[in-house]
Amino acid sequence: MPSLRSRALSVALVAAGRRRGLASAEAVRALVAEAARRPASHLPPRSLGRVAEISRTFVGAWPVYDASPRGAEPAARVLYMHGGGYVHELVRPHWAMVRTLVVQARARVVVPAYTLAPRGTADRTVPVAADLLSGLIEAGGEGGTVLVGDAAGAGLALAAAQRLRDRTGAQPSRIVLISPWLDLTVSHPDQEALEALDPVQARSGLREAGRLYAGTLPTEDPQVSPLRGSLGGLAPITVFSGTRDVLATDSRELVRRAREAGSEVELYEEAGLLHSYPLLPVPEGRAARDRIVELVRSAAAQ
Repeated sequence: MPSLRSRALSVALVAAGRRRGLASAEAVRALVAEAARRPASHLPPRSLGRVAEISRTFVGAWPVYDASPRGAEPAARVLYMHGGGYVHELVRPHWAMVRTLVVQARARVVVPAYTLAPRGTADRTVPVAADLLSGLIEAGGEGGTVLVGDAAGAGLALAAAQRLRDRTGAQPSRIVLISPWLDLTVSHPDQEALEALDPVQARSGLREAGRLYAGTLPTEDPQVSPLRGSLGGLAPITVFSGTRDVLATDSRELVRRAREAGSEVELYEEAGLLHSYPLLPVPEGRAARDRIVELVRSAAAQ
């Protein structure tokens, strides 16, 4: 059973109407139009600078933040791809995860503020993400490279790993996917029932966000929906998902298909937990973050 704090948060999210951003195609279009008029900030919070050395470079049009532990050599490298339906910028829970990885895992964390849809589309975004991953792996040095993504960022992370595999055969030490959005068609038959339980997302809004990110590609294209691509030859994958998440089907299908393809994959599915629960301030989220820290530390020992 979910903790009392998790249940209270679920009630609060329903009361606050947190579905409104992805509640419908119209809501997504309104969100995108507002972002075009008044772009949201992707800057890290000042508090992160107290524990991390932070720099920013540009890869094409992408601002890319690089956070490393203050006063210590990083033990591992992490490429972190943030979620938000491909239409939301980095927000405080994403930066809180970055802080956890810097402080507790002693990792150097590279965080791209990738171009959002509809300007940023899969055909443009996936190759740049794959280049960033390749550069971190090739940088070598102490420790390994871990690829981490949440929600839409997890889909982008997996697509980047697939592209790099096809291009050079290289892979990170591990791939960690948090409530991944991997099939942007949002067409799994179990999702109708899950939607009724999910206080955060709705299928119609997800489909519209997916359409914008797909651009000229069909949403079935593996660059857009990496669940529909080859899942063999990938690094070991760890997946976190909650059962009150309309996208839980993507995690389950990934585990099934990856194992059929011969890839190593493990799933942590928490009953009654919400979308991206490892980013939330609840006991189950803290336990998931502890596990992610363990995985990054394991990569550091490789």
